[in-house]
Amino acid sequence: MLRSESTRPAAARAALLLALLLGIAGCRGGDGRPGKGDAADEEGTPAVPVEVAPVRHGDVYAVYSGTASLETDADAVVVAKVGGEVREIMVEEGDQVEANQILARLDGDRLRLEMERARANLRKLKQEYDRNVELHERGLVSAGAFEDIKYELEALRAAYELAQLEYGYTQIRAPIEGVIADRFIKLGNTISANDPVFHVTDMDPLLAYVYVPEREFRRLTPGQPAELVVDAIPGQTFAARIQRISPVVDPDTGTFKVTMEVPDPDSRLKPGMFGRFNIVWDAREDTLLVPRVAVIDDETEQAVFVLDGDTVRRAEVTLGYPKGEMIEVIEGLSGDEQVVVIGQAGLKDGARVEVVRREPAPDADLPAAAGTGA
Repeated sequence: MLRSESTRPAAARAALLLALLLGIAGCRGGDGRPGKGDAADEEGTPAVPVEVAPVRHGDVYAVYSGTASLETDADAVVVAKVGGEVREIMVEEGDQVEANQILARLDGDRLRLEMERARANLRKLKQEYDRNVELHERGLVSAGAFEDIKYELEALRAAYELAQLEYGYTQIRAPIEGVIADRFIKLGNTISANDPVFHVTDMDPLLAYVYVPEREFRRLTPGQPAELVVDAIPGQTFAARIQRISPVVDPDTGTFKVTMEVPDPDSRLKPGMFGRFNIVWDAREDTLLVPRVAVIDDETEQAVFVLDGDTVRRAEVTLGYPKGEMIEVIEGLSGDEQVVVIGQAGLKDGARVEVVRREPAPDADLPAAAGTGA
């Protein structure tokens, strides 16, 4: 009896081991290879969820961006050339004026009388000179006396012209075409010579001076187009162009001066406004564009993952100019691919994926816009 009880635990352990071995054998085929359960595990690697977007087509531009304030090309402070009382004001601030247009009139009575007196003296001496010409030809007047009359006549003629000029200065005229920016006089004021009376500025075109780093020198040429965005008028752009480029680089700042011209026929821009100029120095039409987030940059190469059925393949790409949230692809894609934009981190070439969101293809090419800045 005692012997039979001592052998029970050993028999139980042997039965349990036999059952485990039979279970393992049932999971294998007759040839000892893995059964169907193991094959399912290998084929059942979970797919990586991703979002994809199509490769787009559009135009890209290489742009240098710089800031500057708008200035006027022609600007003049009009001063009185003679003194007098302001009798009439012809224009007001904001009025457009032509060159030589009358802006105001001064009291010119005294100057008018002086001019008439000089004219009368000139006429009197002219008559005497005409008589002496005939007498001189007949030898009745000496050559010295005739020359004296001739010189006196020239002096009186100059005096008359000077008086005429002084009287003309009582009409204050615009020296340039432009807009009346300031009026410094009032009706009835008595002003002196050289007192400022008006400020005239030519606001079309407006100018701006952009100081560009010397590394951009070879990229910019006169006539290149540009766009202007001003802080005072958000959401709108204005056409501009390079008018001229300074041939000298400032050794202290390492920059050169670029003069920008901004036509403003509608007078919407004002001198002093601050804005950003985007100067286009290169353009490419109908290029391939992908979202920037699709690009994987590992410092040695740049690549994107392209959807290929239910897997992805890694495609090395050569990139060009950026354009907002997109970037140009010069080499590596044909243009009809779908690229992974979310979920590409950790993907490998040939990995299985599940597309959870597919961005639709655009109905038309992307609108043209500046692509790169500094």
